[in-house]
Amino acid sequence: MKQDLTERTFKFSLAVIEISAIAEKQSTASMIIVKQLIRSATSVGANIEEGQAAQSKADFLTKCSIACKEARETHYWLRLLEALKLGDSGKLKSLLQECNELVAILTTICRKIKGN
Repeated sequence: MKQDLTERTFKFSLAVIEISAIAEKQSTASMIIVKQLIRSATSVGANIEEGQAAQSKADFLTKCSIACKEARETHYWLRLLEALKLGDSGKLKSLLQECNELVAILTTICRKIKGN
């Protein structure tokens, strides 16, 4: 069954927060990376949630575009954690895959809205 995007981004945020709790304890650098990661990952879902109450198509497009940019930023921070071996490698790979899928979904939504 196809998962609702708001629920999917919420679960993604939760998973990022969970892995961040482990990675954050490893070094000062990881603490900084984790703060950035949590900000961007939770922003994806927050903007999708806000988009559900958009007042116009343009407003919805803005929220989706921001969510897409935040997902791309999240991907960057996840890659850093993976490269520095800060956190569970399997979970990081899974989060990177989910993040790639969210970017693809959001990119498609934005393109379709712009095309109409």
